[in-house]
Amino acid sequence: MPKNHRGCHGANKANAQPGSQVGLRKSAQPLTFTLALKIATMRDRIPTAFISFAATEMTNNGLTGPKLVEITSAYAADFAVDIPHARYPFDAPNKRTALLDNLLCFAPKQQYQIIRELCDRLNPDGSIAPLVALKMKLFSEYREFADQDNTEAIHKTIVIETRHWLSDHPEVKKLFDEALQKHDHGVFKRNTLDDLRLALEILVRQLFGNQKSLENQIPLIGQYVKERGGSPQLANMFEKLVDYYTKYQNTYIKHDDAVITAEIEFVFELTSSFVKHFLRLKSVPD
Repeated sequence: MPKNHRGCHGANKANAQPGSQVGLRKSAQPLTFTLALKIATMRDRIPTAFISFAATEMTNNGLTGPKLVEITSAYAADFAVDIPHARYPFDAPNKRTALLDNLLCFAPKQQYQIIRELCDRLNPDGSIAPLVALKMKLFSEYREFADQDNTEAIHKTIVIETRHWLSDHPEVKKLFDEALQKHDHGVFKRNTLDDLRLALEILVRQLFGNQKSLENQIPLIGQYVKERGGSPQLANMFEKLVDYYTKYQNTYIKHDDAVITAEIEFVFELTSSFVKHFLRLKSVPD
């Protein structure tokens, strides 16, 4: 056990080093290849090396000694965990070591939550590249320790249906999936909106057989709806909605710090609705 961990009194047992797999292999029943592979790849903790890396990145990018004590002490109180550095100045050679000592006292799911939320606090606008990279690494490599991610907020039925409708439009589907992944990771908010807009723009170009921007397609969208049996009122509504959509996108794509996270879910659902309705109309003869 690393010496940094020795200061945790009554720490979560789930954070202990995993037991050797050798004992599992002494079973009287021989292991199948699939089961052996599953055992070999199972993880019950986030590696100390990653926790150390996270502590380095966060303390190198804005996390002060007093603030790390304040935040980790609050989590310790919430989770009923004893940490070695609950007051400042702390008994550690530097703030990176103090943060590492404290983080190692928490269970893996708690570590995941703390690192994620610290990244959000230190980098709310996504402008600090090392913290964006840290958060992406956390999501991509240790996601099994997450209780819930942002994709749960998006209506799953809408997402599934939209991806189904886009099966014949792989370029558009790729952009939609990338936007969903970025939203899921909680980073690149401006890029998420940009991907959604571009996905819709490319789809409309493919449907209309031109290379116009989405703004310049608005009159054609109304015409497209009416030609396929839509009422003038529906055609007018589509024109106005797409007009509002492009104006919203043009405002926030240029200013990442202005993007309101809660609004991204609505933009996802609106984009999905456009996609489904346009492709439904595609199947209607001219």
